[in-house]
Amino acid sequence: MTSLDGLLPFDRDGALAETCTRAQLLRGAAAVGGAAALGAAGSPARAAESPGGDVAILNYALTLEELQAAFYSEAEQAGALDGALARQATVVGGHERAHVTALRSVLARRAIAKPAFDFGGVTERPEQFRATAVAFEDLAVAVYKDQAPRIASREYLAAAIAIASVEARHAAWIRRLAGRLPAADAFDEPLPRAEALRLVRSTGFIAERPRTEGRRRPRFTG
Repeated sequence: MTSLDGLLPFDRDGALAETCTRAQLLRGAAAVGGAAALGAAGSPARAAESPGGDVAILNYALTLEELQAAFYSEAEQAGALDGALARQATVVGGHERAHVTALRSVLARRAIAKPAFDFGGVTERPEQFRATAVAFEDLAVAVYKDQAPRIASREYLAAAIAIASVEARHAAWIRRLAGRLPAADAFDEPLPRAEALRLVRSTGFIAERPRTEGRRRPRFTG
């Protein structure tokens, strides 16, 4: 089984498969930094039991928000996008950076360190950027749907819900730009933490140290 095979059950629209085929981005080896950062979230059962569990859930969300923020920021700096796609990257990038700021503000000293990222040049190729953005936004919606009911703190839940609804709008926006149905189903399915962790590991986008492939070295990389 290849790393792509493990993504197919979630990647129902073929967004990640398209990215893998064209850019060979899904390298299969788990990134050590990403595993450590996402692993801090702990088990879902434990997360629901205590305020400490809530911190773990928000740090899990923070890692995914950092991933998205870095992705869009690098795309903006690369300057390879234009038209509606460039507009989407600029607006959504601002949102994702705001999400990171908000989660770090709520978590304060309990927030994890920012991971390093390596997007393998995908931010400099419009078709690959678009396909990856579809997968990221769908992933974010599914992760928040899975984790939000497990949050005990009203303050933390409010922060998560405020972000989750915006992520759903992001998903609809990029799906429309990709020629996909903005709302493919009547109900969204949650994505368990273990499955999400496996997906993120498979991309290799969370790395031990910053590195960018491509013509330029965007300022926000890492």
